[in-house]
Amino acid sequence: MTGDNLYSTDDSMSRRSPDLSAPAPDMPAASPTPPPTEPGTRWQSSSEVSQSEWVQVLHNPPRRSSGATVRAAVKEVLETAIYILLVFVLVRSVVQNFKIEGSSMEPNLHSGQYILVNKLVYFHFDLNAPLRLLPGYQDLTSRVIYPFRMPQRGDVVVFEYPLNPQKDFIKRVIALPGETVEIRDGRVYVNNQLLDEAYLPDPAATWCSSNNQCGTGLVVVPPDSLFVMGDNRGNSSDSREWDALPLQRVIGQAWVLYYPFDDWGVIPSASYAFDDEAIQP
Repeated sequence: MTGDNLYSTDDSMSRRSPDLSAPAPDMPAASPTPPPTEPGTRWQSSSEVSQSEWVQVLHNPPRRSSGATVRAAVKEVLETAIYILLVFVLVRSVVQNFKIEGSSMEPNLHSGQYILVNKLVYFHFDLNAPLRLLPGYQDLTSRVIYPFRMPQRGDVVVFEYPLNPQKDFIKRVIALPGETVEIRDGRVYVNNQLLDEAYLPDPAATWCSSNNQCGTGLVVVPPDSLFVMGDNRGNSSDSREWDALPLQRVIGQAWVLYYPFDDWGVIPSASYAFDDEAIQP
């Protein structure tokens, strides 16, 4: 006897004892009927429960509401925008592109060319800056540290024009802080050593107006400053005209010329014989 089907031989219960020896009539096996199906679902029998029970298997997960979908899309767009902005700020703090305007660096760099400037190489900070915030330490002198290196002689640098910081200039470093510069007979002398400038067109003469300090004799480069000149000595506004360049105005080193593509290449720094002799052991 199954628990689902009960059978009686008469509507009124018979008082006769049933004949237990009589064979029971053959009854068709109950065939479990699966519940009605819905689109996207299927049904299968579970042998772990019983043959009369069915387990529903969902093919598709529940659909999100339209509001949740919009919020997820907006969140993804915002995350992407923030990521792009952070990458842009990071790259901009390390490398920046500039367009050359003017002929002061000819014949090595020309007007209309585009260059990348390495701003990280001259990264520096003042160790005493936090101490000056304390009472009684406001007059503490600066102690500037360059983790990588300072500008070196022969580097081509981009900087803010001292007389108008809204403009950016590009020149070559000629002398460093504390060094002397003298221009005589069309040649440049640093620390009384002739500067061999192979990058200049031959012949190239360097002159300084008598109205400027370099035209009257020896120039001593002030601390935290550089003496810079353009390679086109006859057409360059540089330290001969407006004196030394403060280091704080330097943006970075001219690194790569990337356009026009035919001119592509690394912008080299010049080396000088007396500098090489100075570092010999």
